[in-house]
Amino acid sequence: MDDEEVKRRTPPLVAAVTAQGVAAAFLFLATTFWPQGLEAPFLLVFAQGLLAAAVSAAQHAPRWWWLIHALFPMAIYGALQLPIDPVWYLIAFIFTLAIFWRTDVSRVPLFLSNKPTAEALLQLLPAHAAQIIDLGCGDGGLLRHLARARPDCRFVGIEHAPLTWAWAALASRKQPNLSIRRGDFWRESLAPYALVYAFLSPEPMPRLIAHARKTMTDGSLLVSNSFMAPGAEPEAVIDVDDRRQTRLYCYRMLGLGRGKVPA
Repeated sequence: MDDEEVKRRTPPLVAAVTAQGVAAAFLFLATTFWPQGLEAPFLLVFAQGLLAAAVSAAQHAPRWWWLIHALFPMAIYGALQLPIDPVWYLIAFIFTLAIFWRTDVSRVPLFLSNKPTAEALLQLLPAHAAQIIDLGCGDGGLLRHLARARPDCRFVGIEHAPLTWAWAALASRKQPNLSIRRGDFWRESLAPYALVYAFLSPEPMPRLIAHARKTMTDGSLLVSNSFMAPGAEPEAVIDVDDRRQTRLYCYRMLGLGRGKVPA
């Protein structure tokens, strides 16, 4: 098994816990033979971070993981020195989890599409009535903008993070042509949709293009915000006029042998 296959099979959270665990075990053994080290806890915490970063590098993790490993123990140590009731840390953790959910598994952080992107996407919608879906719709802001502009179309958003989904569903409740659902978009057939929009991350793009080719219909359009699909040639690349310098990669599904784009 090569390094790339190992990285694909090892969940990031498991790799992170392993790195910190190996570093902690090494320091435990070191202080067994050198107990004076316990008299300088900050130095131990600093060493924990450096060792964990080294293990992460040995795991061939992305470099930003090295920085996280190096700073994480010191951040925890610093937080424990503050006169804050531990229950507030638990509340903050639960709140963060409710917003981002299992980002460590999905590899998709919370990215929100801005108004210039919505305006650019509006130009890509079919002239006739159609169904459009946003995979990982976040707070639903993009879909609300599109739904107001195109009342003849039907819009669907799927979001897996509970608090983000609840906010999107609540904010969209008065939009009759917009439906926000909580769930796993990988289980969603894309056949009913003339346009599929996704703002994910580089990690799931190979799976996304494979899923699109498997379930989308001939002539339908996959639009990826910022991230290219490997092994696929976009029909068009649209530069959005915003500070983020957003690019929309448009992939037309052709030759799939699965009928026409539904209206």
